Amino acid sequence: MTLKREFLVGKRVTVLGLGIEGVDLVRYLTSQGANVTVSDAKSPEALSARIKELDKLPVSFSLGENRIADAAEADMLFVSQGVPLTLPAIEAAREQGVQISSMTRLFLEQCPGPVIGITGSSGKTTTTALVAAMFKAADRKHVVGGNIGTGLLGLLECITPETTAILELSHSQLETAGRSPHIACVLNVTPNHLDRYSWDEYMMLKLGILLEQSRDDVAVLNLDDEVACSFATEAPGSVVWFSAAGPPAGEKSAFVQGGSIFWRQGSVDTKIVDVEEIPLRGAHNVQNVLAAVAVAGAAGLPPEAIGKAIREFQPIKHRLEFIAIADGASYYNDTIATTPERTLAALASFDERIVLLLGGREKHLPLEDFAEQAVARCAAIVCFGESAGLFEEALASAAGEADLDLPIERVEMLADALESARGLAQPGDVVLLSPACASYDAYQNFEERGDDFRRLVREFAGKAE
Repeated sequence: MTLKREFLVGKRVTVLGLGIEGVDLVRYLTSQGANVTVSDAKSPEALSARIKELDKLPVSFSLGENRIADAAEADMLFVSQGVPLTLPAIEAAREQGVQISSMTRLFLEQCPGPVIGITGSSGKTTTTALVAAMFKAADRKHVVGGNIGTGLLGLLECITPETTAILELSHSQLETAGRSPHIACVLNVTPNHLDRYSWDEYMMLKLGILLEQSRDDVAVLNLDDEVACSFATEAPGSVVWFSAAGPPAGEKSAFVQGGSIFWRQGSVDTKIVDVEEIPLRGAHNVQNVLAAVAVAGAAGLPPEAIGKAIREFQPIKHRLEFIAIADGASYYNDTIATTPERTLAALASFDERIVLLLGGREKHLPLEDFAEQAVARCAAIVCFGESAGLFEEALASAAGEADLDLPIERVEMLADALESARGLAQPGDVVLLSPACASYDAYQNFEERGDDFRRLVREFAGKAE
């Protein structure tokens, strides 16, 4: 029988937001004897699938709005990631002295083993999965969770002091984390989520992953990224660098030299893999591999296991995921690309002619440089969704300035965009869904958008065959 956390037994606890984190919180808190109320502004109908996951648990639902009383009259308030901390209900709870926490904060407080945290504007999931694969290859006890899609609190009961928790941490999880991991990795920091935060606020959220570290902790930082590199001056503990530009200074680092990736420890450089052995497309994935090598090296994993995990690594769904060949064109799903920068990284991963599918809900990010590079790289572009007009205008302007006769089409839905792309693509082309936008204009999340793309492509690919 599991010993309950006494600070939760019998407490009135409100969970604000019933997403993946909310479900994880409710399951854990009820198992610990808390009296749980779920508050969510969505309707019961919209949350029916989540509610079903909590069937038979002793929980009360307060749905349709975030009622102030649910938060202000609780003993503790747990806020799911993505819920604005400026909500009136949260402000009221704060004024009443209610303890405010989150899934990430509670996990970091209760986890008995070492924690690795990985954040960045892009590359988090791939790097986290790579580090987990390295731990598996080294036969080291570990669990994986966080923003990668697995709730954290359900993992606590299988974690011992010898188990390493490998966490993907988003900016919104860091907003309420309160503590720092033993090894904190910052992959990169580039403009994102500027529809909700200022640039300075967003940078500070990323910096937060290492601010509560001690002198015995480690910050793993990207020497090639201006912002991530600058965080070294704030790191309380030691810094481990990674760089694609050659060996950084310092006792421990991961770097590229002569077409190979090396791990340096003290005066010894150990070759891990050749760059050409990485089974992932794109220079951005070389950076992700370097980061994973640096994290694994800092955690004391043997180089042989690190190299084996890289060579055998399988690409993750929705990230330059090959779907099918139809009418001689290759279709790729890169729905994870929710910023212009990520779309440019995807474009740089191919040598073939590209027909790009672009659109969704934009994040108030600058488009001028993106449009200039996109029109120079693509054979045709199809804009769809809520931001279609905005992108069409920016791309047409850039094409005009470059004197390019580039087909740029505008449609309503992803299915329409795919139909247009089929007509534009030639044998040997790549048709690439890399939207540069969030998915919330038409889908619950980017995964749902990618699943829809995969289904549509396979439908007509099957017909084409």
